[in-house]
Amino acid sequence: MGSNTVHLLVVDAHQGARPIPAYSHKSELRLSELFDDSGSIARAGSDRLVETIGEALEVAEDKGVEDLLAFATSALREARNGDDVIARVRRKTGADLQALSGDEEARLTFLAVRRWYGWSAGRLLVLDIGGGSLEIASGLDEDPDTATSVPLGAGRLTRDWFTSDPPGTDEVRALRKHIRAQMGREIGNIVRYGYPDVAVATSKTFRSLARITGAAPSAEGPQVRRTLSRDDLVEKLPDLASMTTAERAKLPGVSASRARQMLAGALVADAALDLFELPEVEICPWALREGIILRRLDMLNGASEHPWHRSG
Repeated sequence: MGSNTVHLLVVDAHQGARPIPAYSHKSELRLSELFDDSGSIARAGSDRLVETIGEALEVAEDKGVEDLLAFATSALREARNGDDVIARVRRKTGADLQALSGDEEARLTFLAVRRWYGWSAGRLLVLDIGGGSLEIASGLDEDPDTATSVPLGAGRLTRDWFTSDPPGTDEVRALRKHIRAQMGREIGNIVRYGYPDVAVATSKTFRSLARITGAAPSAEGPQVRRTLSRDDLVEKLPDLASMTTAERAKLPGVSASRARQMLAGALVADAALDLFELPEVEICPWALREGIILRRLDMLNGASEHPWHRSG
């Protein structure tokens, strides 16, 4: 359950094999837009969440799901009444919904990327732009040396900084300055462990930006190498800034539901590539959900910890 969607991913997963997606069910909830002025999820939003999760559970039952992992990201963990909403979801649906911390999100995403690329990739830097936050992790092993979550999600920034469609030049400039100041505070803590051998990006935002700049469509399969170069992104930024939401929705790889936040996401991506001095990032098809599944399989193989909580 993210800031934008509730996504049920059904996978064929067992020890010693890669998890194979069998079915995907998505519902556009936009939980981050259902907050009241106090920072709590409004009752109507809670009702919609319960209803949407209930529908996903019905689909899971129809598909023969044996083991269900229900988790939420930044929107729910930051809500003032997040614990109450989680308790209501459990009471109404039976789903053991857990709110991941930003650190856990970053570490689990890193695990998925490491398993995808393997040990030969050396030191990895992993970037993930979500609706509410940006996760950054770096390391040589399966558990990163450092992992952090920064409140630079594409949905959050769009909601908080843009008042018109398309946004004014002053708004874009102000957001760009804010992003770079926030991210600049994190750079030293990441690069002090060493510069990456491979820089990797995950998430729908990065995949869409790569597609806009010429990467292969998803229909060609996950094994096709896809990259996003900073030069290509910088070239596209003025166009993205001048487009309306409706115009962005016509771009390749951009869904109507995410078109509004593509500009903010592009500004975050541009800042990350620039400040980390990356000419390009590779796009990894595995991300947080796969990390959750892989950690669960590790647990079944002998670990005693919760599927998304690392030991230590």
